[in-house]
Order: sequence, then C-alpha cells, then structure tokens
Amino acid sequence: MASTGKLSDRTVEVELGGRLVTVPEGGLYDRFRMNTDLDEIARDPRVGSVDFFRRMPKTRVDSRIGPTLTPNFYYRISTARLTMLAPSKAIRSRLPEELDPLEIVPGLGIVSVMAFRYDVCDIDFYTEAAVGIAVKPARHGRGLGLFDLVTGLKNDSLHSYVLALPVSTEIAQVRGHDGYGFPKWVTRLDVDIDTERTSARISNDQGGLDLDLWAPTPKQTAQPTGAHVSTLTSYTTIDGAWHATTSQINMLSAGTTRLPRGLNLQLGEGRMSESLRALKPIRTIQLDVTTEGQLALHMPVPTSVPDRS
Repeated sequence: MASTGKLSDRTVEVELGGRLVTVPEGGLYDRFRMNTDLDEIARDPRVGSVDFFRRMPKTRVDSRIGPTLTPNFYYRISTARLTMLAPSKAIRSRLPEELDPLEIVPGLGIVSVMAFRYDVCDIDFYTEAAVGIAVKPARHGRGLGLFDLVTGLKNDSLHSYVLALPVSTEIAQVRGHDGYGFPKWVTRLDVDIDTERTSARISNDQGGLDLDLWAPTPKQTAQPTGAHVSTLTSYTTIDGAWHATTSQINMLSAGTTRLPRGLNLQLGEGRMSESLRALKPIRTIQLDVTTEGQLALHMPVPTSVPDRS
C-alpha cells in the first residue's frame, strides 16, 4: 500500500555517481531506484492521476552519475514563479557569451525567482528554489525574436539559464549538480504553497536569511490532466560542453496575477540574494502559481550553441 503519511526519519545510504548520499528508509528511491510502480503511486491520495506518466515510458541511459532511468517523475508538485524586468546590460554580465537574454523591448530582459515543492517524486520529498534568466533558444540569432517573447510569456515554452538553485536534500543536489550541471547546493529551504498563500524561505550557509518570498496565491483554475503541458528548457555546461535539459509540466491547477499586490520579497545575505541583486530587477510584472501539477524531468542532452568567442 502506498504511504500516505510522513516517512520515517530513518535514512539509508545509497551510491550515486561514486558518492554516498542518504535517502529516506522505505521511500520511493530506496525501494524503486527510479523505476517506481505507477499502480502504487495511483493509490496515494495526494496524487490525482498517473495517466500523464503512463504515456511516457522511461529509458535507461548512461550519465555522469552512472546508469539511470529518465525521465525523473514528479507525481505531485506545487510551484511559484515571480517574473521581473531587468536591464539587459546587467543580465548580460551574468550570462555566458553564447546565450542571449529574452528581451521584452531592446535593453530590457526578464528574470525570475522560483520556488518548488515536490511532495511525491521518484527521489522523495524535497524543496527547491531558483534565480533564473529568460533566454532565447540557443540556436537563434541576436534579434528580438517576437515569437520567442510571446510564447515565453504565455508560459508554454520557456528557455532559461539558472544562476542559483538551492535544494533541501543530498540526492537532489548530487543528481542536479553532477548529473545535470546545475549550480545546486543543500540548505534549509521551506516552501509552502496552497490556494490562499504562497511562501518560500531560503537560508544561507550560516543559517540566516538568504531570501524570503510571501504572496497571496492567485485564483486557481483546474484543468484535466494533459490539457496544459508547458515546457522549460534549461541550458548548462557539463564537462565543458553545452547541454539542454527539458522539463514537461502537467499543470492541473494554476493561476496568474499580473502586477501582483500584497507581495513581499526580502533579500538577505547568500547566493540567491547575491544573484538577484546582480541582475538589478526594476519591476515585478507577474506571479504564476501552480498549486497542483506534475513534472517529467529529462536527462540533459548535448546541444549546439553558437560560439561567439
């Protein structure tokens, strides 16, 4: 029978890419090693349906963390994304030369603060946050790209470069950093998202405040599984070569507020706040919150990126 309560506080060590990490004893990763039984997940009352995953078979691939199954399935998630305008000059100072910011008008780009809560997934419960930059698809030229702008703002097909990506568990850090090339580290990270309130608090290495976000949750609209699946492509370098990681998000209950009111974003001292300050955001234009969703995270694949050196 699927577990419906909190996992035991006991942990076990597992080997991942030549490193030992701790995972919950009796959790999904301990029992299934990414090959999770969908019938068992379907019995979990937190998960409304697994139909999205039944149509997406996993494949075994070799990676920098050893042989693994892909995609990584997230059966119940909630997310928040705060979208802000920032000067392109500041954005370019933090972007690799090969990537271009997605600009709303020449000289003005888009940056975001994101928070994620993964209640049921192949590597067990964890939370995550990010500071990211919206970028143009890597194969496009330096022009404005109206199509890229329109589709990006509609939240249907976004491309990004992540500057900071703290997580709350060891296995998420090792997989994300060693396997995907993301700038991940482990810290205290509390994310709570429901139909009334959205909050995220990220601690720094000394236990103090890095970043704190609080906002009223936008009115949610429910949709059948598979009716709205958005795609996020993130660019990273692995062993000096460019890769693209694709995330497919099955949005089951979501809402948007433009020019949100009642929002509180507090910066402290840490890598999240330092990254956001460096981007010099000017104005918050949108808050997107998904109180119920699902995610298929694919392993990164090599991609061609223009060499402008």
